[in-house]
Amino acid sequence: MSERLETVEVETGRAPGAAVVWLHGLGADGHDFEPVVPELALPPDLAVRFVFPHAPPQPVTLNGGMVMRAWYDVYGLDGPRREDEAGIRASQARVEALLAREKARGVPAGRLVLAGFSQGGAIALQTGLRHPERLAGVLAISCYLPLARTLAAEAHPANRDVPLFMAHGAWDPVIPLARAARSRDLLAGLGYRVAWREYPMPHAVCPEELGDIGAWLRAVLRA
Repeated sequence: MSERLETVEVETGRAPGAAVVWLHGLGADGHDFEPVVPELALPPDLAVRFVFPHAPPQPVTLNGGMVMRAWYDVYGLDGPRREDEAGIRASQARVEALLAREKARGVPAGRLVLAGFSQGGAIALQTGLRHPERLAGVLAISCYLPLARTLAAEAHPANRDVPLFMAHGAWDPVIPLARAARSRDLLAGLGYRVAWREYPMPHAVCPEELGDIGAWLRAVLRA
């Protein structure tokens, strides 16, 4: 059993009845998206616990073996893609443990959102679509679908109709827009409901995107 991830937590009200587990990108940590919570403009009567975990440090091949926080190894950006399946599945297990903790704290699966940026978004898709209880939604920004070939066989029926919000920068040099769009199309082809947004930005987030995310969260959490 893997160790429980350390987390940063922000609560928007007393006794939160909903939670968002939000995974950071490569080389960042749980504090990376902590400042966006007020920018989401959630209503005062919607008490949400935001859980921002720290990925464990590990060597990343793409960066010359430098040790940094990562959800899985990245072998390269060019040429044929070889995915770190073992690392992806290990992070999936760690995130499942966080979802289980939120349920133990009294938040039902239907009030849980799994979110992530870049690598974190990839793990959000990997985990959320295979989770055995229906979640409130999956938010996947500036990312792609990992282990795409296994999804049809491994997807859990409970989340076949989970709301998906995918957003991407039109000028993203790290994960090109076309790669993210292929993931969107694959998901749509499998019958998933994908809300898709593009923004004039690189590998980042922007105020317009945060406004759209806030509106989507209000909708899926039934504020």
